[in-house]
Amino acid sequence: MKEKPPELEAGRNTHENVIYACFGGFSNTGITAALASIEAVKELGLRKAAIGCLAGLPTDVAPVFAKTKAAKRIVSVDGCPFECSRKTLEKAGFTVTKSIVLVRDIGMKKKALHEEVEKGSKPLMDYVSEDDVRRAKELIIGAVCS
Repeated sequence: MKEKPPELEAGRNTHENVIYACFGGFSNTGITAALASIEAVKELGLRKAAIGCLAGLPTDVAPVFAKTKAAKRIVSVDGCPFECSRKTLEKAGFTVTKSIVLVRDIGMKKKALHEEVEKGSKPLMDYVSEDDVRRAKELIIGAVCS
């Protein structure tokens, strides 16, 4: 029978690194940032990395702050040059170890999806490139493992 891993406790027995991804207000870059972050955590495992709750920072959610304070590295992943994830982390008092911006770092072109999706012309995932997700995931893993 497989042994259950011990529970993670923020500030003590926690994730080594925390990834904060801006989900992008319904754009292809935001969806890519989210998917790439999830894929990176799946590949690295929860001991090595976790996704932080970006909304928990300005609302002073104690476990979010504890997890982030305990992390060795904080990686922000933004789809566009507004860098909402990085700026939110910095306003909350954290130093970002590595800032990834998909339009800058992998050359994505941002496309707002609200009009397209409302038309119902294509499934949502048709707006996301598997190659962009893979390249973004590789950047995230590199930032966590550097």
